[in-house]
Amino acid sequence: MVFHHIALGARNVERVAEFYSSMFEIDEDRRHLDGDVVRSIWLRLGPVMLMIERSTEPMRYVDGIGAGPFLLALSVSPEQRTELESRLEAAGFPIESRSEFTSYTRDPEKNRVAFSCYSF
Repeated sequence: MVFHHIALGARNVERVAEFYSSMFEIDEDRRHLDGDVVRSIWLRLGPVMLMIERSTEPMRYVDGIGAGPFLLALSVSPEQRTELESRLEAAGFPIESRSEFTSYTRDPEKNRVAFSCYSF
């Protein structure tokens, strides 16, 4: 079994999808509308989809390890990691912390995002 999709709620679907699309070069696969309003945007992560879905819930800020999902982690090469750090910081998304293999930042709605060159 593999994941079919990962769903991420967002108050501003287009802004959050643009962040993942432009910063991590993830292609948009499809979008769904409710009339003239974007309900969801699906981004293709290889065999898995990242679904950004409209939410009216208040944003939540998880610092550390929270109950439930608290981090999206993407696999990158060491070269991509360096490039991503520069791109994110230039776009106003600071790197919050780093470990030997992983860098951490926040998307526009403060969801924690990691990109790691750790090999399993």
